[in-house]
Amino acid sequence: MAITERNHQELARLLDQARLEAREVPPLTRTHAELPLRDAYAIQAEGIRLRIEHGERVVGLKMGLTSEAKRKQMNLDSPVYGVLTDRMQIPAGGVFRLQSSIHPKIEPEIAFRTSRVLRGRITREEAFNACASAMAAMEILDSRYVDFKYFSLPDVVADNSSSSMFVLGTTERPPRELDLARLQMSMEVNGEQVQSALSSAISGDPLLSVVQLCELLDARGESLPAGSIVLAGAATAAHMLKPGDQVRLTVDGLGSVSVSVSP
Repeated sequence: MAITERNHQELARLLDQARLEAREVPPLTRTHAELPLRDAYAIQAEGIRLRIEHGERVVGLKMGLTSEAKRKQMNLDSPVYGVLTDRMQIPAGGVFRLQSSIHPKIEPEIAFRTSRVLRGRITREEAFNACASAMAAMEILDSRYVDFKYFSLPDVVADNSSSSMFVLGTTERPPRELDLARLQMSMEVNGEQVQSALSSAISGDPLLSVVQLCELLDARGESLPAGSIVLAGAATAAHMLKPGDQVRLTVDGLGSVSVSVSP
């Protein structure tokens, strides 16, 4: 059975209510087994429209499934994107409210801030020239689906690629000052290292995530606006959060960024 615009709206409302009420729902492919990826992105877009209606403002995009470790963890095989809003950002050193989540996980990332519009299929050089700064970042994931594992790529995309919250480091440096593919990244929880990787684990080079993002956007007739925050994707598998956790990510040349989890 074909997916209609009305289906997009109904499924987006289902996921939005699950997010607002912090409750799990079955993957959409349980009832729409042949959900195409293009329809999943349409459901995602409708979900973002609902968030804008709630007063949120789009500030950027996130790439997902950019590392082999992450794809293996989720049993999925290609990168995807999601949308970031202002209410999803936690200030550096801030607190994540566990009560408003379902099964949150955190992962270490590199983020970029763009200075110009990027449109169509671009080169790494074009991405390099369009990114005004790079910074350490962490993303908190929180799928609305039961068990947060073993669902399909369309399920992930429709659920805004499992995005929940993000935190950005306060040290921003121009990409030209960094060896972006060779930054050591170390994430600690309560003083103990839980994840470590080189930034090359992100798409082979975090800037290539920007290239891939523009390709995905172009397929939908969209572009990457100037002034966007772009989360390049996780360098490692995600780590499950627990009450009271203190999380710190340190990245060569970009300093540290931390977030606390409410008791």
